[in-house]
Amino acid sequence: MSGFANVERYGALTLLGFSSMLAAQSFVPSGDLLVRFGAPARVFEESMPTGNGRLGATMYGGISEERLDLNESSMWSGSPHDSDRTDAAKKLPEIRRLLIAGDNVAAEALVNKSFTSADAGSSDPRYGSYEELGKLLLSFDGMKDSNASKYRRWLDLDGAIATTSFVANGVRYTREVFTSAPDQVIVVHLRASQSHSLSLRVSLSRVERFQTKTEGKDGLVMTGTLDSGSHDVAGLRYATRMRAFTRGGTIKPIDGDSLLVSRADDVTLLVTAATDYGGFAGRHSHDAEFAALQDMRAAVQRPYALLLARHQADYRSYFRRVSLAMGDGEATLEQSTAADRLAAAHRGTNDPGLAALYFQFGRYLLISSSRPGGLPANLQGLWVEGIHPGWKGDWHLNVNVQMNYWPAEPTGLGDLTDPLFALMEGLQVPGTHTARSYYDADGWVAHVMTNAWGFTSPGEEASWGSTIIGSAWLCQHIWEHYLYTGNVEFLRHMYPMMKGASEFYLSMLVREPKHGWLVTAPSNSPENTFYMPDGRKAGVCMGPAIDEENLRYLFGTTAEAEAKLGLDEDLRAMLIRTQTQLAPIQIGADGRVMEWLEPYREVDPHHRHVSHLWAVYPGGEIDPETTPKLAEAARQSLEVRGDGATGWSLAYKMLLWARLGDGDHAYALLRNLWNPVDPIKQSSAGSFPNLWDSHPPFQIDGNFGATAAIAEMLLDSRPNEVRVLPALPSALPEGRVDGLKAIGGVTVGVTWKAGRMTELRLQSERDGVVIVRYGSVVRELQMKAGARKVLDESLRTFGQNAFE
Repeated sequence: MSGFANVERYGALTLLGFSSMLAAQSFVPSGDLLVRFGAPARVFEESMPTGNGRLGATMYGGISEERLDLNESSMWSGSPHDSDRTDAAKKLPEIRRLLIAGDNVAAEALVNKSFTSADAGSSDPRYGSYEELGKLLLSFDGMKDSNASKYRRWLDLDGAIATTSFVANGVRYTREVFTSAPDQVIVVHLRASQSHSLSLRVSLSRVERFQTKTEGKDGLVMTGTLDSGSHDVAGLRYATRMRAFTRGGTIKPIDGDSLLVSRADDVTLLVTAATDYGGFAGRHSHDAEFAALQDMRAAVQRPYALLLARHQADYRSYFRRVSLAMGDGEATLEQSTAADRLAAAHRGTNDPGLAALYFQFGRYLLISSSRPGGLPANLQGLWVEGIHPGWKGDWHLNVNVQMNYWPAEPTGLGDLTDPLFALMEGLQVPGTHTARSYYDADGWVAHVMTNAWGFTSPGEEASWGSTIIGSAWLCQHIWEHYLYTGNVEFLRHMYPMMKGASEFYLSMLVREPKHGWLVTAPSNSPENTFYMPDGRKAGVCMGPAIDEENLRYLFGTTAEAEAKLGLDEDLRAMLIRTQTQLAPIQIGADGRVMEWLEPYREVDPHHRHVSHLWAVYPGGEIDPETTPKLAEAARQSLEVRGDGATGWSLAYKMLLWARLGDGDHAYALLRNLWNPVDPIKQSSAGSFPNLWDSHPPFQIDGNFGATAAIAEMLLDSRPNEVRVLPALPSALPEGRVDGLKAIGGVTVGVTWKAGRMTELRLQSERDGVVIVRYGSVVRELQMKAGARKVLDESLRTFGQNAFE
């Protein structure tokens, strides 16, 4: 007998273990953590997302019909294939000769002809696309939209559950959806205040390539095979299973592909899914139908209450690591819908609580779309509607996937970067082939984009596809994770990736003629173009600032890693020697950081990418305290770029202004990011009514970048140094945060009032000296592992029990 057939036998004792888990968590959530809605979603960008890293569901909150878009993170069309040109390396000397001679236009033409991907790149059918798993449709018998009143729906960020509630014909209906990681199941729970009030039809479908059939009296199974893009390779196979359980009423299969539930008191629907995705090599590693069946067999043994308790205990073990509340705004706004709060804040209404909600929404999205053992959050995190998401729903390596993980370490979610590191490991073999095919170089490389099949070739167009810094930028996350955790075994495991990336760049650097600096060639400053002296436009160049900044970081940190591990002293010496010969950060005659080796005039002065300021964030090479002239040049660059941008670009500029210490400017950009975007027209950057970032279209990196930026306003950490409230905006005059993480294994809590810190709480995971900076006040603290200190505004210790 399943758990759903015998709920009572579990009793209160079954849940006792989960109650104790919750009690052991560090922080009680503070502030408002509900994303509210006043009407059903008309479109995807108004829905409520839930996820467990692998499975996802978006709830629309309809009345007569409820719709859930279902997702599974490995639902990729396409197939593994070699996109490298076999003879590309033969063209490299001529491309470089043209660049050294200053003929970038001719070099770009040759890149387009001979140095892009061998096929159509991301447009090739074999590249594939991330696709929707399907749709779960619930059509309610006798229910009319016009009869509903007292409608509410909300996404609870602390409980990770989406709820819809309304009254119709005197009956209160409540519908709940969550996606459980412990049980790998999507759960839909329907309740009514009056017995025998739930009658509905349940169906599973998708846009194409599916077959749905009933299984027994209470189940549905949907299976299919995605398009591989090739006649020679089988496509990815998927399976979705659904089981229905009721209290009271009846269930029966109808039409061979649906279930009919009649006069039930309450209804629980369980959805499991799997694919036969076997990693970048594409091997079909297991039977999708059987995997989905195994998950279902386990899930049905647990009643709804236990599934919910297990789900929330697991989720809160991540979410409740950080608590943030900010006040001194209009408290009534907390009860408003997210759309109304966005509109008011964008107009200038002070709503500090929205900043806290937006911050925690980003953390919710990361917990829900990136879990150890799975694929990393993609351009839409986990959630996609249909089979044609923007930019294939893939991973872009010239800022976007990196931005997805910027909030991970500082907001206590560093262990959720595991999928990003797994992606990097999967790129080693194809990246080694690409390095040899194009550059006749050692090591490995990844260019602008990658997919579930390990694509590492250049893009299909020279103007953007020659960007070469993707693999170096990915390696930055390895070193950052090590700095936060001090995990030497992790560093030892990942060191071959850093070494391989370093070996590639060491193999392919060339000397530019004017100064003899070592530079990359060919390359791009991501997606940006410039005017040549004769007025022609070009994008292909040598040694753009972002490349040189990344390589200084990569070579320096790989050398430090080698020193820590003692594996290759000769390589370490070469890295240190080469690092000093890279092109330095230059300031142009206009006072700005130069984006290219030469003072080219950009075609679009307000271009969305700010790649040349990588040294400010995340690189940290440009610092207001240690390099004030470069910091001023970075400010000038940002001023000229302007505050108009796409969603993710606004988030990046927020981070840059925060890192430069200007919290008010960063907050002004946050208000721009709160620009309420019509989800039907999608004509501007900002935020959709469900708080998703609008690029447009929906791209999740802006959410993650904004969360990282809000954290950066409150805490900026460097090796052995913690900077407290370095960029606190005047619009956020009071608040309390606990659980932020600083480099070096320090957990930080801060309370502030009237714009001034009143209390600082520190706890260290290991012994060491920590320098704490608050404004002009600097203190050096000797911390012991497990020690807790409480400091006042003068950074003087007045307590030891920081978190008690």
